Amino acid sequence: MDQTAASKARLLEAETWVFDLDNTLYPASSDVFAQIDERMTRYISDFLNLTLEKAGELRKAYFLSHGTTMRGLMNHHAMEPGPFLEYVHDIDLGNVFPDPSLDRALSRLPGRKIIYTNGPADHADRIMDRLSISHHFEAVFDIIGADYLPKPEPKAYEDLVERFGLRPRKTVMVEDLARNLAPAAALGMITVWVRNAGDDPGDNHGDSHGPAPETHVHHVVDDLVAWLGRLTAD
Repeated sequence: MDQTAASKARLLEAETWVFDLDNTLYPASSDVFAQIDERMTRYISDFLNLTLEKAGELRKAYFLSHGTTMRGLMNHHAMEPGPFLEYVHDIDLGNVFPDPSLDRALSRLPGRKIIYTNGPADHADRIMDRLSISHHFEAVFDIIGADYLPKPEPKAYEDLVERFGLRPRKTVMVEDLARNLAPAAALGMITVWVRNAGDDPGDNHGDSHGPAPETHVHHVVDDLVAWLGRLTAD
């Protein structure tokens, strides 16, 4: 997984970069997703008349078994996704700031750039506006555009490829959840795992310094901005 000259050349020759949003393009320390988790738990508590503790357990269980908590609620409780998405993403983005270093790195990075998120596009737009990087991205492929099929459902990745005419072997996917990179690697994409969010290969709440799964993670990154900066340095 070292960034050899050959692997660096392949990265820089990519036609398209597909970036996850939350805890990937901004630091997990911004606590944006902690707010989303809290609001999901409250929504589940009200929707299913559960204690907050039981709602929190169900939130995590559905996330692990269905890719997103929302998908589990849709499958098992016939929940309508629209009100859920609106409620859980009504959060304070005061800890997300413009990132000039990220902006510079993206401006030097060749190829198309697309956001692929399990959240809604309006949330992605708000985050990108806060980071001042919206102008780098041609599109957002969100959970609604994926017909509510979340990562890591393979069909959602196939739809991404078809929608944007991607050539997988000329595409790089950047993610903070290692498990979401497996379908991308299976299609032939180059994968980059941003592990600074505390993810491990099997769980969203693991040891950030655990081993990377060799089969579907090609590059392991602890600081995306610094890594992109080194990659694009003259």
